[in-house]
Amino acid sequence: MSFEYTLLKKSGQSEARAGLLQTPHGIIETPAFMPVGTQATVKTLSRDELLAMNAQIILSNTYHLYLRPGADLVADMGGLHRFMNWPRPILTDSGGFQVFSLGPLRKIDEEGVTFRSHIDGSTHRFTPESVMRVEEQLGADIIMAFDECAPYPSDYTYTRAAMERTHRWAARCYTAHRESGLWEKQALFGIVQGGFYRELREESLRFLTQGELDFPGYSLGGLSVGEPKDIFYATLEYIAPQLPVGKPRYLMGVGSPEDLLEGVVRGIDMFDCVLPTRIARNGACMVPEGRLNLRNATLARDDRPVMEGCQCYTCRTYSRAYLRHLIRTEEILGLRLASIHNVHFLLDLMRQARQAILEERFEEFRLGFLENFRIIPHEVRQHNREKREASLRGKK
Repeated sequence: MSFEYTLLKKSGQSEARAGLLQTPHGIIETPAFMPVGTQATVKTLSRDELLAMNAQIILSNTYHLYLRPGADLVADMGGLHRFMNWPRPILTDSGGFQVFSLGPLRKIDEEGVTFRSHIDGSTHRFTPESVMRVEEQLGADIIMAFDECAPYPSDYTYTRAAMERTHRWAARCYTAHRESGLWEKQALFGIVQGGFYRELREESLRFLTQGELDFPGYSLGGLSVGEPKDIFYATLEYIAPQLPVGKPRYLMGVGSPEDLLEGVVRGIDMFDCVLPTRIARNGACMVPEGRLNLRNATLARDDRPVMEGCQCYTCRTYSRAYLRHLIRTEEILGLRLASIHNVHFLLDLMRQARQAILEERFEEFRLGFLENFRIIPHEVRQHNREKREASLRGKK
């Protein structure tokens, strides 16, 4: 088979798991972070830089590529892999999140969505069937079903209606993709919706997994859309472990270090987010303690790398003082170097998490990272308090 997920190891202390996902363009070792190349490029980074940091898979956006340069052009150029000259796996989202984010520029009906381009105001139409055709033309290894993502907050009535429409559209995407004959070349993932209502999330999961539909993988949509962290984690806590064990699990649009680890501990395999390149363009670098503001005056004569021990090109080559200079003078190289570090940081974090799972020490690794990080969840504080109390009892 072109697509096969193999579960190698599950943590004995949590839902964390390590696996292998086979695709036509290579095997993905999970858990994995996918850098986002919205418009067929990860912003400011070259193919060789991504390969050097061992990015296993990248994500591109159907909505943006449909508008520019157009799916027909990409198909004529041999698909995204040849167009980008990217030899490894690619995932394309359906564009649903972008379309529904257009607000007054789009109108939803049962058949699909009519929307106006954010670029030139021209009118376009997306249906489940047309989105499948576009994603098939783009030629990614993994493609997503067209769904309706309910914003936060949304009341129960609206969230249920959006979920039920997502189900009908998922069935239409499934049928259209089956009829295309590309099922063995592209894996179509279903998307579990339902907002922050447990009943709806579980109903959505049952619909997508227990009927005639049999997707090669499943994703959780509609999370990390502005809700408080406690609601996000609580929703993830009960729904992620219920996803099919023998198939890849993808949490869409999540990329902060603490959220990646909180996803992994609950059984998630794949993540994506624009965060590492976005904050780089704002002059911030990810470090074990949180974020380093490269504009900070205290870095003016700091000859240390962004992060001690980091093996990325930026940290092996340049100082904090130099990066601060580049960012303050708005030199493009500064954005590139910060992006290289941030993307490498998340890729390496997932590699370390995977190794920790395989070695049965993931909980120790996760809690140790979060203890050092600027955002310390309650359970980490409680864990460390208990360790200190136990140590004090031992000394007595």
